[in-house]
Amino acid sequence: LGAVVPYQTIMLENEAFSCFVFYSVLLVIKMYIIAIITGQVRLRKKAFANPEDAQRHGGVQYYREDPDVERCRRAHRNDMENIFPFLFLGAVYSLIGPSLAVARAHFLVFFLFRMLHTVAYLCVLRAPTRSLAYVVAQVPCVSMAVQVLAAVASSW
Repeated sequence: LGAVVPYQTIMLENEAFSCFVFYSVLLVIKMYIIAIITGQVRLRKKAFANPEDAQRHGGVQYYREDPDVERCRRAHRNDMENIFPFLFLGAVYSLIGPSLAVARAHFLVFFLFRMLHTVAYLCVLRAPTRSLAYVVAQVPCVSMAVQVLAAVASSW
């Protein structure tokens, strides 16, 4: 098949990075699913963000907001605000040589509590479920950020 290129070397030799990629891809798929759910709720509730979409589905009277659609949008926006930083922090953290067990714990905790956050948001679970899921998911991100800063501080 030819010579192994650098990204393949990183993926094959750095188990922490491979673990990070696994959970990151699952999180991105989750974000796509939330986008699809948002679209389905728009169709079901006949609440469209653009007049041309409303016209296509029954008339301009459906160019409106709906609380359920807005809840889906907020869940999706919250994912973007939290998962995108995780993607950066986790990638860099993976490259500083963390213990595989510790790295896996960071990635797994973030993944599980982001999943719980989404379920709590979309299913309107009782407070403080969503807030607690948010806070717990931030712990590994803060930990990774501190460790990355500590690893590169001597070079700065």
